[in-house]
Amino acid sequence: MQSTVGIESGNISLGKRKRLAVKGRFTLFLMALPFLVLVLLFSYFPLYGWIYAFYDYRPGIPLAQSNFMGLYWFKGMIASEVQRQEVLRVLRNTAAMSGLSIATSVLPVIFAIFLSEIGKGWFKKTVQIFTTLPNFISWVLVYSFAFMLFSVDNGFVNHLLMSLGFIDRSLHLLATDDHTWLAMTLWNIWKTLGWSAIMYIAAISGIDQELYEAAKVDGAGRFKQMWHVTVPGLMPTYFVLLLLTIANFINNGFEQYYVFQNAINSNHIEVLDLYVYNIGVQNSNFFVCNRHQYVEILNKCRPALCR
Repeated sequence: MQSTVGIESGNISLGKRKRLAVKGRFTLFLMALPFLVLVLLFSYFPLYGWIYAFYDYRPGIPLAQSNFMGLYWFKGMIASEVQRQEVLRVLRNTAAMSGLSIATSVLPVIFAIFLSEIGKGWFKKTVQIFTTLPNFISWVLVYSFAFMLFSVDNGFVNHLLMSLGFIDRSLHLLATDDHTWLAMTLWNIWKTLGWSAIMYIAAISGIDQELYEAAKVDGAGRFKQMWHVTVPGLMPTYFVLLLLTIANFINNGFEQYYVFQNAINSNHIEVLDLYVYNIGVQNSNFFVCNRHQYVEILNKCRPALCR
């Protein structure tokens, strides 16, 4: 009799646990619902605009009164040699910028590891604050800072180099097409290094301290602890963020390249987003915007389709 009562009480407890689990999942769904609605409104609803790529749309004329062109614009992009070279040039710039971004994605990991090894708390916080602050500055202010440093007339760097006698005349560091990809990568690293390292610092704080104690018992020094304990502990976080970066391979941003572009460096700085803006928006070629958005969205969907 006692065992029967025990089984029934166990069944009741199991059922109650299931109801609590279902209630918890429903609560999580309600918490996520506003964000799902935002994604639906701002990520999926705008996909309706794709239809403009198949029409000869002109502003002010309703879409219903525009001529349906089918795949005419897409065929034109492939058939025209000039247009094909332009697209290849833009894709080359986009791939180069994204490739350099992926290649330098390990820098926040290294920075976070060495920052966590700093013993003095005030110095560690100071370094972290000064390296994180640029992330909150807009690219317009970053360009203003770059102009203050590298301006031809009264830039700090030119003035310093001329005062020391290293150069005879000012250098056009912002108005040059030499090493444009590298310059953009360095500016992006300067802006995002501290912010990107925050996630790795949080991951380091989550590593079991007993692993460090065991490494010390085995005679490991600080560098061996970093290599054999900290680095393996950061790898899951690094690869997750790396996959997110790869997912945005073609969509590598707009603001930075827009504020740094000029007539001299446009050949190497014009990435896909900037090209769509320059050709599609400034020249009112709205079908260009739509057909290039196909490429970006397909690139974003590729990791999900490959799984």
